[in-house]
Amino acid sequence: MLTVGELAARTGVATSALRFYEERGLIHSTRTPAGHRRYPRGMTRVVAFIVFAQRVGLSLEEIKMELDTLPVGRPPRADEWARLSATWSERIAAEIEALHRLQRGLTDCIGCGCLSLERCHILNPGDRMASRGAGPRFWMGDEPEE
Repeated sequence: MLTVGELAARTGVATSALRFYEERGLIHSTRTPAGHRRYPRGMTRVVAFIVFAQRVGLSLEEIKMELDTLPVGRPPRADEWARLSATWSERIAAEIEALHRLQRGLTDCIGCGCLSLERCHILNPGDRMASRGAGPRFWMGDEPEE
């Protein structure tokens, strides 16, 4: 059994985050007669799963739903971890594509800096001032539309 400090040291996750995960039902501990938390050694795998799942973009609610499908009382086997992470590749690919779209859009806008490009759907969607010309229209004296 590990103390909360030992679990934090082994996983690189702050003790406050571990307590938060426990409050949310993501990890579980037993208590000593003095009320101190004790975690089974297999909890390091669960914490690693939580960290990786968050990096992939899963919410804590989604992570809890996935963890709730695992067996109670024993560490998950490799095939059970694989089943949980099977959808991550699709999610990562979607995130990569979204970042590529963001990058392409920023490349078009950064050179000008006016934020009034008609095609800029990232930084200034629905820009009505673009019809008045390039540049910082309000600084140039144009009045805002009402």
